[in-house]
Formats: sequence, C-alpha cells, structure tokens
Amino acid sequence: MSSNSFEIVPILDGIRRWVMIESPTEQPDQVNRLADVVAAGYRGLPASVERVAGRDGCGDHLIIRSSWGQGVPGILVLSHLDTVHPMGFIERLPFKIEGNSAFGPGIYDMKGGAYLAYQAFRQICADDVRPPLGITQLYVSDEEIGSPTSRSLIEAEGRQAKYVLVTEPARKGGEVVTGRKGVARFNVFIRGAPAHAGTRPEDGRSAIRELGHVIQTLESMNDLTRGITVNVGVVRGGTRPNVIAELAHAQVDVRVPTMSHADELLPKILGISSRTEGIRVKVSGELIRPPYEKTSAGAALFAHAKTLAAELGLELLDSFSGGGSDANFTARYTATLDGLGVEGKGAHTHYEQLYISSIEPRTRLLYRLYQTLR
Repeated sequence: MSSNSFEIVPILDGIRRWVMIESPTEQPDQVNRLADVVAAGYRGLPASVERVAGRDGCGDHLIIRSSWGQGVPGILVLSHLDTVHPMGFIERLPFKIEGNSAFGPGIYDMKGGAYLAYQAFRQICADDVRPPLGITQLYVSDEEIGSPTSRSLIEAEGRQAKYVLVTEPARKGGEVVTGRKGVARFNVFIRGAPAHAGTRPEDGRSAIRELGHVIQTLESMNDLTRGITVNVGVVRGGTRPNVIAELAHAQVDVRVPTMSHADELLPKILGISSRTEGIRVKVSGELIRPPYEKTSAGAALFAHAKTLAAELGLELLDSFSGGGSDANFTARYTATLDGLGVEGKGAHTHYEQLYISSIEPRTRLLYRLYQTLR
C-alpha cells in the first residue's frame, strides 16, 4: 500500500457528497436517496449489494458482502445512514471547512465514519492480496430511533460474524468504545377522574397529582454510583387549569451498565401502581438496547486495534459510553469494537463537526483491521 493511499481531499469530498443528501430517519425517501449513492460506490468492486426494503416508515438497509471469505465467520462493519437533523437543517449548518473542522448535519454522527469504512474497503479491494476474512458492511436507516426495523438484521449478521466493527464517532481524544449502557424506554399512562376544580374538587381524582408521585418514585431509582440513570423526559397532562386532570402521560429513559442492573430495575418500573383510590396507572416499556458489556473477546479485539494504532503512531484508548448504538445488539454474541469513526464534536447539534486531521489515521486504522483480523 502506497503512503498516499488515503488522501484527505478526495475522502473529504466524498464525505461532503454524503452530507449534502440530508437523511433524517423519518424521511425514508431521503435516506433512500443516500442509499442509492452509497450502493453506486460499490459498482465495479468485488462485492455484492443487497438492498432490504424499508418498512414502518423507515428507509432501506444495505448489505455489502465482499466476494471473498463468505460462508465462514468474518468481519461485520456496522454503519447508519440516518441522522437526527430535520430536513432543511443544512441551511442552518451548511457544509463548510474552517481550519481543522468540517461542518454539516450528521458529518460526525456518523456519515464521516461510514464513509471512512467504505474508503478502507475500496483500498482493500485495490490490493493485490485479499485479507484473511471476508467483509460485510451493513448500512442501516433507523439507528437514531433505536433501530426498530434493523435490529433483527443486525443481530443475525452479528451472530454470523467473528468480529464487529462499528463506525460511530470516536470519543474525546480519539478514544474507541468498548462498552455502552443498555437503554430502556417506558410510557406511563394515568387515568383519574375529572371534576370542576372550583365547585366540586372532591369529585375529582387528579392524574397529574398521581403522576407527581410516580415521578418521585422513578427519580428515587437513580443511582449514579452504580451508573444507573432514570430520566422522566416528557410529561403531558390535563386540559384546562380549572379542570382536575383526568389523564396524564410521561415518557421515561433508563440507562443501565449491565444486564444484572436491568434485571433488577426494569421489573420495579413495570410494577409501579397507583397510590390513590380511583386512579389507574399503567406502565409499559422494555429494554430497547441491551448493555454492551466488555467481554474477553472484545478486550482482545481492542488490544489488537491498540497495537495497530501504535504502529501508525497513535495511542488508542478505550472508554465506556452512556449512549447506546447498534454495538449493543452484537456485543453479546461477537467481539465488538465501537467508536471507530472520525474524531470531532457536536453530535446532534447546530455545530456538528469532524476533525479533518482524524480522517487519514482513522481510515488507515480501519484498513489495517480489515487487513489483519483473522
């Protein structure tokens, strides 16, 4: 491989093209426009392209398989094409370069990392010698909403792989991710009895008051020393200030570092009941992303990546993240390494950016992983 195999300017221009196609999860036509471009990039390469039709309001998924190494466990590379930014956000955050930063919607999370994985694959295909393992690249359309239509596909591909590499953005200082909290989501529905708040308050049963009790119960479950967080993020209820509220609703986010924490906490949340006669409380929800716990196989994969990075003049450190990703779905089955995308900052914000200086070394690291894993 020549020393100029990963030239920054053409790679950055490729990232720009992907960023310019806005792809909010809830706009499947836009996600599919980007999928068209991604799929076209594999034409002429020794790889097959399979397109899985979108459903339930989500876009298509792409499965790219190298022509070599199929039929035996190989490398699965996970990326997502959807972003959180709504259509038109590119007018607020246009693609631009300022110093070492390139800006744009989804450029850091995660079009930059997805493109690096594609570029590293192109280089592998251009080499005279094929690597030991086959490579499958899976681009999904719904990661930002919890991967509801791609989870079964991710898990199926993950079970068949020997290694999983995830191109979510790097953490501060270029850290990769070797563990993530599990994510659970719950809905709390409360039905009381309406009444006139001025003339007949004794006839009412306030759903909002009951929701206050429920919120206190949920908040008491926070345990930062054990890494458990319970957040009541959305609350709705009532109709008018002079009416005792009949209905109230809350949406809850829960993060747990291990499955044992999940097994302990989730039944307690689902078991919350009314403290007030005449009021019904219903809690529904589940673990939508299991914890990504660092296994011995995952630790060995990180150690290999750390050695490769040192050969490239990089010190690679790992970290544990409170956020979930598609790595949560594969780590239970397969050695998984996450955070292999670009360095930068501002995911999901109006200043989202990647660091241009990270493009070449992060692409080269992915390339070396493709080249050396066996």
